[in-house]
Amino acid sequence: MPTNRKGDRRERELVNRLDDAGFAVMRAPASGGATQRELPDVLAGNGDDFYAIEAKSSAGDPIYLTGEEVEALVYFAQNFGAKPRIGVRFDREDWYFFHPGDCYTTDGGNYRVKKETALADGTDLAELAGDTEKVTLEEATERGHANPDTGGDDDADEAVRQLLQAVADGTLSVEEAADALA
Repeated sequence: MPTNRKGDRRERELVNRLDDAGFAVMRAPASGGATQRELPDVLAGNGDDFYAIEAKSSAGDPIYLTGEEVEALVYFAQNFGAKPRIGVRFDREDWYFFHPGDCYTTDGGNYRVKKETALADGTDLAELAGDTEKVTLEEATERGHANPDTGGDDDADEAVRQLLQAVADGTLSVEEAADALA
């Protein structure tokens, strides 16, 4: 059962990363162990946000979850007062998180996350923890235009800071940032 050991190792890694990010966190007991109802893999809260996370990892193939797994996650999260999240990790990549409603649903009612989708659209751990905010180039450009009616210089300064941070994070090229500021 190397796959299960790898999954357990990945879950422990996620718990440690969430702990390092300031969350109180725990792994739920293995499914079928403590209760008949499926439990999420990880529960995490930081006083402001509470998450029930179903964690999946893959070497590179798309990650699939059954409709029943996602339904159980959403059910538990709603009753617990947490936000349901699907956490995915591909080899040599970081963890990315999705609300179940943002995942691709197959014709058979299963959920799929491709590596490219995770990297492009997933919420990273820093954003999940509230340390950063994902901003698209279009949003940054819109925020970057000061409003003469309100003297929106603070908004313009913040947009420039966000553009510079996006360049520093590697999510935006220098050329894209320069174009947004032009």
